[in-house]
Amino acid sequence: MENTARIEQNLEATIERATGPSCPPGLSKAIHHAVFPGGARVRPSLSLAVADACECQDTALAEGAAVAIELLHCASLIHDDLPCFDNADIRRGKPSVHVLYGEPLAVLAGDALIVEAFNAVTRSGSNHPARMAKLITCIAKSVGMTGGITAGQAWESEEVIDINEYHSAKTGALFVGAVSVGAIAAGQDPAPWRDVGANIGAAYQIADDLMDALGSAEECGKPVAQDCAHTRPNAVQEYGVSGASALLKETVEAAADAVPDCAHVGALRSLIVSQAKRLIPAKHAQKVV
Repeated sequence: MENTARIEQNLEATIERATGPSCPPGLSKAIHHAVFPGGARVRPSLSLAVADACECQDTALAEGAAVAIELLHCASLIHDDLPCFDNADIRRGKPSVHVLYGEPLAVLAGDALIVEAFNAVTRSGSNHPARMAKLITCIAKSVGMTGGITAGQAWESEEVIDINEYHSAKTGALFVGAVSVGAIAAGQDPAPWRDVGANIGAAYQIADDLMDALGSAEECGKPVAQDCAHTRPNAVQEYGVSGASALLKETVEAAADAVPDCAHVGALRSLIVSQAKRLIPAKHAQKVV
């Protein structure tokens, strides 16, 4: 089965299990709205691609880890859109969760997805408890207070922000987690993959900054010019459009070059480059990657 189909199938099963008859209907609707239909599922696709490259034999464990990564990403988007942060009305081309279901249910939906992410790992890890423990530690680090998504969001409340540290936590950490869990699920050392994830995360953040500065809400599926509106540092402000574009190209190449020798190495490198191009405004993409 293609990885995208595997991801959707596992996400659907996970959410259906979590939003059964005893789940409050409003919360269930908010969670479904946040997860389906999703974006490109880039992070879980990377998890499964690395697991396949490491010749993982436990597909259930790899799929559970990939689902966890995507649920945490969805949770971060719900919280990022809240009035106390970006106050964004649209996400993925449709109304944000808090716009349709109210702020209290949006907060709870994000919280529920975080909890369910870890449930997905524990449910799939019975055959390999040692790997499961490592996966939980890795995923927790990706979303935690010291270098994870929580830290990345918190940096926006600081008066002085180091752009590299901010972007590394806000965007890069979950990409590092995504590639790392693929290796861990296969029983492999995730260390050789961390530079891949870090560079992909950096590339995605630069691409997002370019979209925020140059794209439209229709292209992005979310409000643009948010960094300027919220006085947040970004690559375009720091380096200019041409400088940010050059840095993106360099970072994408570094991510592709960092892929260690493994099965499907060529396909993995092509995936990284093609996904980077997808995130850039069409009129600029050819100049960058």
